[in-house]
Amino acid sequence: MPIKIPDRLPATDILRSENIFVMSEARAATQGIRPLKVLLLNLMPKKIETETQFLRLLSNSPLQVDVELLRIDNRPTRNTPTEHLDTFYRQFEMVKDRNFDGLIVTGAPLGLVQFEDVLYWEEIQIIMNWAKEHVTSTMFVCWAAQAGLKLLYDLPKRTRKEKISGVYEHKIHDRHHPVLRGFDDLFKAPHSRYADFSPSYLAEHTDLDILATSEVAGVYLASTKDKRNVFVTGHPEYEVDTLHHEYIRDCEQGIEPNMPVNYYPDDNACNTPVASWRSHGHLLFSNWLNYCVYQQTPYDLDDFSEANFTKDDE
Repeated sequence: MPIKIPDRLPATDILRSENIFVMSEARAATQGIRPLKVLLLNLMPKKIETETQFLRLLSNSPLQVDVELLRIDNRPTRNTPTEHLDTFYRQFEMVKDRNFDGLIVTGAPLGLVQFEDVLYWEEIQIIMNWAKEHVTSTMFVCWAAQAGLKLLYDLPKRTRKEKISGVYEHKIHDRHHPVLRGFDDLFKAPHSRYADFSPSYLAEHTDLDILATSEVAGVYLASTKDKRNVFVTGHPEYEVDTLHHEYIRDCEQGIEPNMPVNYYPDDNACNTPVASWRSHGHLLFSNWLNYCVYQQTPYDLDDFSEANFTKDDE
């Protein structure tokens, strides 16, 4: 089944060129199907690039998904045309009285910024608290995972001395957990962050199910018992060259970054990287849509209630 996005969104032509079934708004209106309503809160500067990456992963499901784009505020950004934001993005005031099946909160380049110094920290708190009563399941990605842990568990910001950057191997801890169904025992995923997600720290200070970890990068996947909050500390949405562009950018800014590990063939930045995480990324989002959203959400979103949710996996 397709994803439904605005007809003129730049991602539409890109995804169609990849043989991804994107349904027009006009055609979707003729179908008697109740699609999943998913809200994407895009915090990344390059919004067109990021929205395309996430829409690509959301497309790999038999479920019809109606995606709406949300911006954190109306401040202009030099990385995305104002016309694009005004045309395709919602303000929170426009959606706050509605319910959604799913919410995805992207990462943000705020790894070394304290929460209280984030310009939109108050807005983030409002949206995350709103989601408790208006969203069936929320996925927090990278920086958003750290922000979610602060707001849900009051965990302080923990930062590494050096940035984690590269493609890391992870092992799963419960192959029967719905989020991990179909995963190999070992899989790879990209990371690009300063945040520290220690398995022992999260196990001691939260009641999360820790689902996948890396010996180097720490916790990669975790979930609340009811699957209404899923934390992804890496970037399964990244394209094959995203880490490369980040590395070149940091070099040009004089940061002297470490080369992304396990990324360039022969550890030579002149060699073209090869993606080794696409299949896991698609499977992760498909499992989230199916088991955390579709299997738990009410058919009538107006009937949204905490009482509708259980801890049962089936």
